[in-house]
Amino acid sequence: MSTRLKREGENMTTENQLAGVVVIERTFAAPVARVWKALTDVEEMRRWYFDLKEFRPEVGFEFEFTVEHEGMKYHHLCKITEVIPQKKLVHTWRYKGHEGNSLVTIELFADGDKTRLKLTHEGLETFPKTPSFARKNFLEGWTQIIGSSLKEFVESDGADRV
Repeated sequence: MSTRLKREGENMTTENQLAGVVVIERTFAAPVARVWKALTDVEEMRRWYFDLKEFRPEVGFEFEFTVEHEGMKYHHLCKITEVIPQKKLVHTWRYKGHEGNSLVTIELFADGDKTRLKLTHEGLETFPKTPSFARKNFLEGWTQIIGSSLKEFVESDGADRV
C-alpha cells in the first residue's frame, strides 16, 4: 500500500511540474541554418517575433521587449543562458514588476532539408496566479509565434530579403 501511495504522489508531482511547462514542436520546410538565422538575427526577429532593440546569441546577453495583451503592457526581461549554434538557444523569461522567473529552451534538429524545432517554456508556475499568466495563454502565444509566424517566415521565398 505504501508503494501505491508513493506512486500516486509521484504522479501528482509530475502533473504539478507539467502544469508549469509548455512544449511546442513543429517541423519547418527550411534547413537548420535558415531557422537559426531567423531565431538569432535581430533584423529577422523583428519581422516575425517582437520589436527587439538589440539581440545577440551570446551567453549573458540581456534583451527586453514590451507586449500589450488585453489592454495591459507586459515588459519582458530576458537573459541568454546557453547557446549551441544551430542547435540550442536558452534564455530566462520574466516580467518587470511581477514575481516569477521562467526558462525558454529552443532546440533545433536537422531532418534532411527540414528542421524540427522544440520549444520548452518551463517555470510558468512561478508567475502570479492570475488569468493573465495562465498556462493556456503561454500555450496559445507560443503556438501562434512558432507554429504560424516563424513557420511562415522561414518557409517563405522572401525570408532572406530585407
